[in-house]
Amino acid sequence: MKFMFLRLVADSFTRRPRRKVLTAAALSLGMAVVTAALSVSLDVGDRLAREFRSLGANLVITPAADSLPLEIGGVDYRPVNAGAYLPEADLPKIKTIFWHNNIIAFAPVLQTQVQTAKWNPVNQQLENRAEASLIGTWVGHKVPLPDGGVFTTGINQTNSWWTVDGRWFAEEKRECVIGAKAAQRLHLRIGDVISLNLPDPSKMVQLYANLTITGILNTGGADDDAIVTSLGQAQEISRLPGVYRDLYVSALTKPEDDFGRRDPKTMKPEEVERWMCTPYISSIAASIEEVLPGTDVRVIRRVADGEGVILTRVRALLWMVTFAALLAAALAVGASAAASVIERRMEIGLMKALGAGSGTVGFLLAAEQLLLAFVGGGIGYSLGTILARLVGQRIFGVTPEPSLLVLVAVLALAAGVTLLGSALPLRRASRYEPAPILRGE
Repeated sequence: MKFMFLRLVADSFTRRPRRKVLTAAALSLGMAVVTAALSVSLDVGDRLAREFRSLGANLVITPAADSLPLEIGGVDYRPVNAGAYLPEADLPKIKTIFWHNNIIAFAPVLQTQVQTAKWNPVNQQLENRAEASLIGTWVGHKVPLPDGGVFTTGINQTNSWWTVDGRWFAEEKRECVIGAKAAQRLHLRIGDVISLNLPDPSKMVQLYANLTITGILNTGGADDDAIVTSLGQAQEISRLPGVYRDLYVSALTKPEDDFGRRDPKTMKPEEVERWMCTPYISSIAASIEEVLPGTDVRVIRRVADGEGVILTRVRALLWMVTFAALLAAALAVGASAAASVIERRMEIGLMKALGAGSGTVGFLLAAEQLLLAFVGGGIGYSLGTILARLVGQRIFGVTPEPSLLVLVAVLALAAGVTLLGSALPLRRASRYEPAPILRGE
């Protein structure tokens, strides 16, 4: 009986090839668009999120004791070297939070004002004395993690738009890079040796640290007038060992919705658990505050909100394209199924006259449509994979890889669209009465 049913389905599927080809073509085109949209959405979402990290860190961490604002007209007037400091030894704890894999970079910063002078090797004297801002931070710094691993991070990752003519300083050497404006103001260039000094409060002892300039830094901001060196060198010069002032963190996040913007203090326990288990920027900030006591973790809203808006709009556009493709495929399948049922009225009437029930007839026609859906879905997936590579590479600069998850989703959607589009024609066919049909009415 099973063999006979399969034979009937196969025989019915091979008849009227022109209509089958048109229906399969409509399904293939629709599923190709769906495949491309899903593939691009899965790969490009993460890619765009990582690209947005080039906008800069989306979290800034400062000492809690120094978190009282002193702003006038939106401008922060607190001195950059004022207030408390944080221990550098606690930084590996950031990679122990629940969302540790979403922390893609972080960089501590210690900033202070110093006296500078250019070392003249000819007359063995210091020249061009001036004041400048010194920034100590990490570049390609290897952070040993509690689990035994090593995480490489630094300001070159959190602020990836910073460019250096020459090369970054090596942390283990007495080197630095200098901002383009500072280099012009102090008449310095790559290869020069600059002496930095933080005068002793007693004004009686002055210790100079000699650093070799390895590159000219271009940031497009106020840091173009600063000197940047390793955190260790800055700690030594400022006589503040083992501490930093600010920490910039770059984290992959999910755009905040209405739930994500709620205050966790007003949530129920199950809502707090859901909030903490979603990579909202605010929930990641709360997790960091737990492992770094005595800190104030603030979200840089300009960056985080901009990412959320763009990612949401891109995903919404892709889902709209997917829905339109599915709707078009369903309409095409429905029209084809309706025409096929009308053409096969005599065949359906004969099957019923020979004893086939309405369920059997409907199941036979549905099986035929499902077989067509799998053929069209498979072809559409192949075409969609090629389309996804073209779209992803030309528009988003990323080539999505074929995914088994997308294949299963496309075949399931093809089956669903086919059954949905064929539902009314199949229902009409199952209700046909054999006697009027055989009489030619």
